[in-house]
Amino acid sequence: MRIRQPIVSVLGHVDHGKTTFLDRVRGTTVQEREAGAITQHIGATEIPVESLKEACSDLGCNIDFSLPGLLFIDTPGHHSFINLRSRGGALADLAVLIVDINDGFMPQSLESLDILKREETPFVIGANKLDKVPGWRSEDKPFVKNFQNQSEDAKDRMTDALYDMIGDLYDRGFSSDRYDKLENFSKNIGIVPMSAKTGEGIEDLLMTLIGLAQTYLEDEISVEEGAGEGTVLEVKEEVGLGTTLDTIVHEGVFGKNDEIVLGTRNEPIHTKIKSLMRPKAMDEIRDPSERFEEVGEVGAAAGVKLVTPECEGVLAGAPILSVEGKNADEIIDRVRKESEVSVETQDDGVIIKADAIGSLEGLAYELEEAELPVLRASVGDISQKDIVDAATVKEPLHRVILGFNVDILPDAKEELKEVGVKVFQNDVVYRLVDEYEEWKEERKKEIEEERRAEVVHPVKFRILEDHMFRRSKPAVVGVRVLAGTLRPDRRVLKKDGEVVGRIKSIRSGEQSLDSAEQGEEVAIAISGVTVGRQIEEREELYVDIPEGDASTLRDLDLTFDEERILEEVRDIKQEEEHFWGL
Repeated sequence: MRIRQPIVSVLGHVDHGKTTFLDRVRGTTVQEREAGAITQHIGATEIPVESLKEACSDLGCNIDFSLPGLLFIDTPGHHSFINLRSRGGALADLAVLIVDINDGFMPQSLESLDILKREETPFVIGANKLDKVPGWRSEDKPFVKNFQNQSEDAKDRMTDALYDMIGDLYDRGFSSDRYDKLENFSKNIGIVPMSAKTGEGIEDLLMTLIGLAQTYLEDEISVEEGAGEGTVLEVKEEVGLGTTLDTIVHEGVFGKNDEIVLGTRNEPIHTKIKSLMRPKAMDEIRDPSERFEEVGEVGAAAGVKLVTPECEGVLAGAPILSVEGKNADEIIDRVRKESEVSVETQDDGVIIKADAIGSLEGLAYELEEAELPVLRASVGDISQKDIVDAATVKEPLHRVILGFNVDILPDAKEELKEVGVKVFQNDVVYRLVDEYEEWKEERKKEIEEERRAEVVHPVKFRILEDHMFRRSKPAVVGVRVLAGTLRPDRRVLKKDGEVVGRIKSIRSGEQSLDSAEQGEEVAIAISGVTVGRQIEEREELYVDIPEGDASTLRDLDLTFDEERILEEVRDIKQEEEHFWGL
């Protein structure tokens, strides 16, 4: 039995400084290489105990260190990644919630609080961007040492912002205060004012985390030297190594040549570990500035690059379990269940694709929040079958594929040319969903216009006195549109229920028109009638509405006047057919 390093999950709103915080700690620039400067996959950073001791020494920290260090999991901050964060949360012993002290709790920050509350994960809040508080002189030193150097106005502004955060936390069921004013961290949330940009408060935050871990977590972070359990963070190609698996080891030990079972998009793979490559301390597994070191074994908790003879189809977010001393079939069955995508699907909806299980579940959550159903969800590039399936969806607004961080395969591109399917691709989820929402609103308008053009709408018009230009073949008369939009090729209905003639054309002076709106006066040509016989000057007429269109009109957004005219037409029709339009 030994004490492993606690796993610390870093959460927060987009652009509030999660990765910048870790960059400051480890001296890297991972954030600059992320898509849109937003972390899109879980990353791992180890901070060894020696570095923690050095950080705490400036604060006169008297904690007796028993921890081997801290392992940070840098999680995507946007709320669409709730499932991916929950995976991180399930692994995490502690959490840091990074919040912009000037913006306060944004929706994604509040959602992170809900996750932490649900998971019952101890956490501390990093009130970041202290350097942006007006008048605050931020320096690379502990907050408690720099606080006294500030003007009273700057102190007041910082304190006011902090009290706003404390109030928001109270509303969510948390008692909190500035960390240096707290004695009991088991019942109160510590808030550490900090600046990831200048380094101020970083030591304070690390010391608070160490204190939490050593005071409350020793039982939870005691582990046996047994069979290893881990989670795949990312599947990637490395020069000289081939396909590798960036992995978090959270239980037991993995050793070179150990038998393991890997989760895939199909059946689990039963294979062996060929090599274990570990990033050097203070480096970052996704993008290390130094070469990896090959090791014989890795124990929890750690980030490691794992190489196996076979890993085709392995999914990011899938489990890795050691078979050591256990029944292989039982392990395979467990891995199969843990690799299943947890997305609720409907009989009608959009198709979603992503490069990892967590990303897919996060995208599905985002769509659920938008009340958009999902027809099918799977990991991998967009295929021809995806295009074909999307083309058969009944709802036009759902003939869509949302692809997160995936490509369109060549045969799928060819199929796209033949069908009316819309594909959205992006490597930032919230942008992907925003693009779809914008398109959906535009497409709704287009569909409504198409439906309105196809369906005969209620129209009422009056033949103007002394505006008879031709008596017949066709009759040409001046009219005023009393309600609705008058269009060519519509039959004319009289108040007595008789249908007479058809509108052939609409003109204004020498110009031919596609339509005439309410209030306009135009000349229309009506075939099949003679002025003075079927129609008269000053007579009010209607556009005849087919009964099927009358039913369709119930589902369309009609104006008040259109609703009124539809009711008048219904009354006329029901004189002959009592149940017309019902």
